[in-house]
Amino acid sequence: QLQLVESGGGLVQPGGSLRLSCAASGFTLASYVIAWFRQAPGKEREGVSCINISGGSTNYADSVQGRFTISRDNAKNTVYLQMNSLKPEDTAIYSCAAINRGLILGLGPCIVSAGAKYDYWGQGTQVTVSS
Repeated sequence: QLQLVESGGGLVQPGGSLRLSCAASGFTLASYVIAWFRQAPGKEREGVSCINISGGSTNYADSVQGRFTISRDNAKNTVYLQMNSLKPEDTAIYSCAAINRGLILGLGPCIVSAGAKYDYWGQGTQVTVSS
């Protein structure tokens, strides 16, 4: 069974850091473009970041550019989201998603918009930024 499991969420003070992990089971993450999305209560889902299959191309929402870093360790079948300088408005449920776009498209730029198509989704992990 193909499954994505997020971890690393929690409560952090403004200005703090968290590292989220997205681990895959049942399939090899190396063949998949991975994205992180978030959804805050009462708000629409927002694309946060994405990474292509090689890790050589990444993309970020303007709201997190310069503060968040996405990376992948294909040997560990895991993708990470390092979140620094966290703000209260970063509070949301963060979910990772995966899509197999093939080798050529998978090596190209990834799409981080909220409406981008991804085939597999995790359950999400709560991130709360509050003093």
